[in-house]
Amino acid sequence: HLMEITQHALARMQQRGIRPTDVDCLLRFGRSEHDHHGGEILYVDKNARRRISAFLGTRSAERLSDVYAVVAIDGVVLTVGHRTQRIKHP
Repeated sequence: HLMEITQHALARMQQRGIRPTDVDCLLRFGRSEHDHHGGEILYVDKNARRRISAFLGTRSAERLSDVYAVVAIDGVVLTVGHRTQRIKHP
């Protein structure tokens, strides 16, 4: 499944050690919250971790537990990183 990634996101992935397969897992299994700037934040919650674990194994699910991606409305990945805070739910 093809994903479009900005140059900024590619640079952040390289800097932060986040693989393209990690981003793909977020797009497939991650939970989504609005970022209140016209996009959404994808991250791994308990349900996503369970699905990733079944798909790739427990080690991959644990490694992804703090990874997030910010995705524009058109599906383009804008940036990625490691969460240092909880994502607030409405």
